[in-house]
Amino acid sequence: MLNALQVVTIVVVGVMVGVEFSVAFVMNRIFNALPEDSGQLARAHGGRMLGAVMPVWYIGSVVLAAVWAVADRHGHGTGLVVTGAALLIVSVIMSVLLLVPINNRGKTWTPENRPADWKQQMERWDRFHYVRVAVIIAAFACLAAALV
Repeated sequence: MLNALQVVTIVVVGVMVGVEFSVAFVMNRIFNALPEDSGQLARAHGGRMLGAVMPVWYIGSVVLAAVWAVADRHGHGTGLVVTGAALLIVSVIMSVLLLVPINNRGKTWTPENRPADWKQQMERWDRFHYVRVAVIIAAFACLAAALV
């Protein structure tokens, strides 16, 4: 049963890392290169779509890692699992305090109602997101290393 929990946790966190990496280094670059208002509209749509899914994904990842840490509390990699879970908690805190407020504004914007500084707000979101991606990559690495 522990092995199944470990595999599910690694897969869930790994796919989340892949999605967030793709947003940071692929999708947002594509959106920024779109003509006229298309990039802003794409970011708003992405914010609505991923904003609905990611809270469950992030919290689910924390729960899976925490259950793994408790279930294997005497295992050889428990310290790495606890570190990975702590990093996932940091990513949730970063999300709630830094990224979600910007996303909640941005997902409602249209070319007619967006603020004059919308690009600066998106650039701030991108910077925070790069840090969050680094944190969840570190969490994933800890969880993966705990298996070996």
